[in-house]
Amino acid sequence: MKTDIRNLDLNLLKALDALLDERSVTRAAERLALTQPAVSGMLTRLRECFDDPLFTRAQRGIVPTLRALELAQPVKAILADVSELLLPITFDPATAEMTLNIAATDYALRAVVVPFMAALRVQAPGIRVAVLPVNNEQLSLQFERGDIDMALITPDTAPVDLHARPLYQEEYVCLMREDHPLAQPDALTLDSFCAQDHALVSYTGGRFQGVTDEALALTGRSRRVTLSVCSFLVLPEILRISDLISVVPRRLTRDLPGLKILPPPLTIQGFSKIVVWHERTHRDAGHRWLRELLFSIAI
Repeated sequence: MKTDIRNLDLNLLKALDALLDERSVTRAAERLALTQPAVSGMLTRLRECFDDPLFTRAQRGIVPTLRALELAQPVKAILADVSELLLPITFDPATAEMTLNIAATDYALRAVVVPFMAALRVQAPGIRVAVLPVNNEQLSLQFERGDIDMALITPDTAPVDLHARPLYQEEYVCLMREDHPLAQPDALTLDSFCAQDHALVSYTGGRFQGVTDEALALTGRSRRVTLSVCSFLVLPEILRISDLISVVPRRLTRDLPGLKILPPPLTIQGFSKIVVWHERTHRDAGHRWLRELLFSIAI
């Protein structure tokens, strides 16, 4: 009775290939590192699958039937394709063409994505990058659907089902124009800090309090926040033309001419930045390379 050819497995095809090449059950068994009875049993299954003897006995070994000879080239092609599938995928950043989707806040866009893009354009100019806003409630679903490939977030907002790696620990500094009265030596005291009008970046919009106010409250002090903006991009321009000062993450103060950076006159707790990604891209050669590049610049 003929056996359904769909029951053929890779080992049977390997056995058929070896038998066709060796024309001997004994030599085929040695090549496959199997016993002769095991190969004979596989030949029986092959005969059932193809409803053909496939091989007949001869004085020296076995002789393939016409059906077996017809199968020789297709079997080798199938085995070659499978071998190619099992080879480790190589990734050449210089010639790679793909799109990387990153979820990032306004802060992470400047602090991480900008230096990342500078390195990426040199090493992998064919890779496109799309930066999307972070949506903490939809993050896991976005990863599952393939809408995003990695996200730059803080540990407290990271879903537990994602891979994660710390990037760095951020600290806060005080930023003001270069000729600001408080930019003079020893002028930025806790008293002068609290008396000065402040600008604040509220990424959710409309807030006039942040981590600085929490730190001041612990000392029984407060400050005046007279401007709240939802993006850091406009803040340097405002500080250059006014007496406002602002407490901002240090990495946002790179390459800002005309502004003075000073340590705040009180301890303000910083934060950690991490990168998260999904199991879907965890083992992909291209995404592994991109993550390593990101890790190398985020110091």
